[in-house]
Amino acid sequence: MLRTVLSNATRSAARPTLLTRQVARPAFQAFARYESSKANEALKAARKAKDKLQRDWQGPVLTYEQVKPKTISPGADAYLIDVREPDEVMQGSIPSSVNLPLSVLGNSLHLTPQAFKAQHGFEKPKKQQEVVFYCRSGMRSASACDIARRNGYENILNYEGSWLDWTSQEGGGKGSTA
Repeated sequence: MLRTVLSNATRSAARPTLLTRQVARPAFQAFARYESSKANEALKAARKAKDKLQRDWQGPVLTYEQVKPKTISPGADAYLIDVREPDEVMQGSIPSSVNLPLSVLGNSLHLTPQAFKAQHGFEKPKKQQEVVFYCRSGMRSASACDIARRNGYENILNYEGSWLDWTSQEGGGKGSTA
């Protein structure tokens, strides 16, 4: 519209009434949303629950001293999950850990238990099971905790020091290739 107005303005200097009609802008109304005091309580509760899920979340953090006993005597009711990619895991991994790359974590948590086991080679964690995530330095494991929480997992822990901390505490070696 602007191009039309400018070209018409140069051609028709003798017709100012036509120009004003073309330049006239529509009036815009500002809309405001007001919550009614009698709004549906279920709708308000659903909005609060959605906001709570979308808020960034910081899960409980474990240290080397807390993770070490889990590797010495692993329990069937807990998982230690390495979220690094398979080529990174070839460098070594924490004993008793299983690999579930962050790149497939979200989709894998939606699989049926049978499909999950067929794809990854271990049982799918249950929503109430203790799940400890680790990666190389702690960033991806924090993301994995957030993804698991958004998928309904309740007992999620983050080994924040992750692989770098593990190798420094264990003497700088390559670690286990569990």
